[in-house]
Amino acid sequence: MSIRVIVADDQEIARTGLVMILDAQPDIEVIGEAADGRRAVELARRLRPDVCLFDIRMPGLDGIEATRFLAGPNVADPLAVVVITTFDLDDYVYAALRAGARGFLLKNAGAAMLSQAIHAAANGDALIAPSVTARLLSAFANAGPSSPPVHPIETLTDREEQILATVARGRTNNEIADELHISLSTVKSHLASLMAKLGARNRVEIAMWAYETNRVKN
Repeated sequence: MSIRVIVADDQEIARTGLVMILDAQPDIEVIGEAADGRRAVELARRLRPDVCLFDIRMPGLDGIEATRFLAGPNVADPLAVVVITTFDLDDYVYAALRAGARGFLLKNAGAAMLSQAIHAAANGDALIAPSVTARLLSAFANAGPSSPPVHPIETLTDREEQILATVARGRTNNEIADELHISLSTVKSHLASLMAKLGARNRVEIAMWAYETNRVKN
């Protein structure tokens, strides 16, 4: 079955390009488009897509607020949201991830990375463009988190600390398995344990916690 996607971007040319790229994928179908965040939220609530792809800077209701409405901590049945922007150090990106976004991409990421992010979000995973993961998260972490980092409910094991570091560097599950010489199922098991201990909803929040607690350096 196709992954059903809504695309929201106030620039028609950019929105059209994203739609064309996604519709060209054999297992992705764009079921709705919006030029602002308010319309995007309305569409998403009515159509319940598998993934929402939102530009951050939109009039009326921006991508951050739209994400919070659909995927925030208080949303009972959150949707998967991937945010996309032109600037790799956009001040709004960190807030979008805090609002519940499952991924962050640059608009020049390319069709393959865009498709990968959509698939990851649809599968309950999350993806941040690897080329900017460390720089983006560490920049905001160095500025100080909006609230003190949570304490894990249990002490992390040495292996979980290793997994934590690789996630913070933007590694995929397959890359983590290769780097640490463990199976893919073991990686997923450790990620599940990390999320439980940290109260994190996805690997994006795991990565942010790693930077907020100074476990990963530039």
